[in-house]
Amino acid sequence: MRSSPHRRRSLVVAGIAAALLVLAAVLVWPDPTIRVPQGAKPDSLTMKPCSYDTEDGSVAADCGTLVVEENRRDSGSRLIALPVVRIRAASKPAGEPVFRFGGGPGQSNMDFSQAGRLTENRDVVLVGYRGVDGSSRLDCDEVTHALQSSADMTGGQNLPHTRRAFERCADRLQRTGVDLTGYSAVQRVEDMESARIALGYRRINLLSSSAGTRTAMIYAWRHPDALRRSAMISVNPPGHLYWDPRITDTQFGQYADLCRADRACDAKTSDLAATIRSRVADMPSRWGPFRIKKTNVSILSQYSMHMNGEGSAPGNAPTVIDAYLDGGPGALWAMSVLADVTLPSSTVWGELASFAMIDAPAMRTYYGRGGDHGSILGNSSTDFLWGGPNGFSTVWPDSPDNAEYRTVRPSSVETLLIGGELDFSTPPVNATKELLPSLSRGSEVVLPGIGHTADFWQQQPKAGTHLLTTFYESGRVDSSRFERRPVDFTAVPMSMSLVAGLLLAGVIGVPLLALLALVLLARRRRSRGALGRPAGRWIRLLGTVPLGLAGWLLGVLYAWTFAPQWFLTSLAVVVPGTGLLVGLGVYLARPDADPDGSKRTTTPVLVLLGAWLGALLGALAGSGLLIPATAVVGAVVGAVVGANALLAIRTLRRRSPLAATAVTG
Repeated sequence: MRSSPHRRRSLVVAGIAAALLVLAAVLVWPDPTIRVPQGAKPDSLTMKPCSYDTEDGSVAADCGTLVVEENRRDSGSRLIALPVVRIRAASKPAGEPVFRFGGGPGQSNMDFSQAGRLTENRDVVLVGYRGVDGSSRLDCDEVTHALQSSADMTGGQNLPHTRRAFERCADRLQRTGVDLTGYSAVQRVEDMESARIALGYRRINLLSSSAGTRTAMIYAWRHPDALRRSAMISVNPPGHLYWDPRITDTQFGQYADLCRADRACDAKTSDLAATIRSRVADMPSRWGPFRIKKTNVSILSQYSMHMNGEGSAPGNAPTVIDAYLDGGPGALWAMSVLADVTLPSSTVWGELASFAMIDAPAMRTYYGRGGDHGSILGNSSTDFLWGGPNGFSTVWPDSPDNAEYRTVRPSSVETLLIGGELDFSTPPVNATKELLPSLSRGSEVVLPGIGHTADFWQQQPKAGTHLLTTFYESGRVDSSRFERRPVDFTAVPMSMSLVAGLLLAGVIGVPLLALLALVLLARRRRSRGALGRPAGRWIRLLGTVPLGLAGWLLGVLYAWTFAPQWFLTSLAVVVPGTGLLVGLGVYLARPDADPDGSKRTTTPVLVLLGAWLGALLGALAGSGLLIPATAVVGAVVGAVVGANALLAIRTLRRRSPLAATAVTG
């Protein structure tokens, strides 16, 4: 039984209204951040059974919420909530638990897929970092936007913009009631101590990495009786929340020695460090029509050189070395683009600033001495982290908590320092010279061929697990299971040259295919009329999605060629092309007749306006790299609304009381 024309019109109107409601709901979708439970008291903890995902699958755990004061120095401070996860020991009775502190700053402490390696005889506990994981998150979209909308991320012209972005972010957060001086490493330590007490542990072990080792140090200085043993991976002593160019060049020297010992690498260069220095100094400004952002390449090089294992590729040392030796301008351009895409949104900038202020005096001293004096990669990475010599350290509130923890203090806690011989981020020489002498019960292991933290977890995992578990169980340091393995300079599953080729194929090939599809659709309509109603409906609803993505890629191509300061998900890049191609697709796939058999009246202007408006609303509803996807959905909805606008208006007129009166009169 076929439905009546009036019923079909009603369904069209209802479908349009539902689509608009869905898009509006996305714009106001509730924030999933955890909340302070009603009536909660400071340092209270609620827990319930749950599961936690590890590299070996889901395991039994307890999940809950810890409520703490935002600023423990202020008796009237508001309360904030932090997530807590306890991954249960596989056997009972269990030994002292391990509290894990991840790196950063500005990174979550709740992601630890390797937890299962340590739970055979003890619980592993994760407590969220204030400012990142809890009810108060110190996001700085101002800083992210300043970095994304730059012609060169830490170029001289952009550093003042970054500084002002930090200043605006601090002002905004404080106006909304955030006490930024409460987000210090000291107060983070007290969160961990509150969790320890609430969970009923008399003493705990610590496992920290990178910037998280600073938290472990302060914990040992403040609460030594609460700790049994502390293992630190990729140690960052006070005053080292930046990259010293002299030490970085020393690490390049080590890679140069390894390159000479590798037949394939040695055939490409007589001196790896000198070759990279030359390529950085003489870096081309363009690859064909595309701009290469020099500081972007240097920053990505620094971050990628931290690790050398294949598991970190393409962000690993072999891939960077391959780009400098074999890649040419295309590979450097790919690095410039990847830096734009990944680095500005890679951290919670407000939490990074609050935590890093503990090293602000050291930064002022570094820049006061002139900063970089001609190293291979220069100041770019430290400028990126701090916003330059006049960056956030000059405008961000400094917590009084920091004053007494800016230098190394003695500790009697049994401590194991674990460093990677090739670590560019936290070279073990800093821990050896500055921290180890202050540890009355300290030991250090420097692992050959290993870089930063990810290398420790990814390379020789059984040896790493044995080192940690043996230390926690007996205090004995046994690194005998680590083997000296040469760095694999071929650990490049995807070279930067290949990345460049794929990017180019995407931004040129996909739009060309989309334009070809539109031409064929227009020719089909001109020669044989409109598509059948089912085929046209599917093209309008689903076939226009790839057209929308192609329209976005047209915008990306324009930005890469003519406007390098436009980020690939900015409104100027996403909306025009997306709306245009989706609108054309919907218009060309429209039916000739309305459901009641009357001739379809569709205005291309309404379809295009609907597509552009929908793309704009969709882009505003999305976030991050999902913006193009939400813009495409919005453009499809808007174009369909525009294509059916006249039908909807005619239907409403026919169903209105005035229309009914005219008919019966």
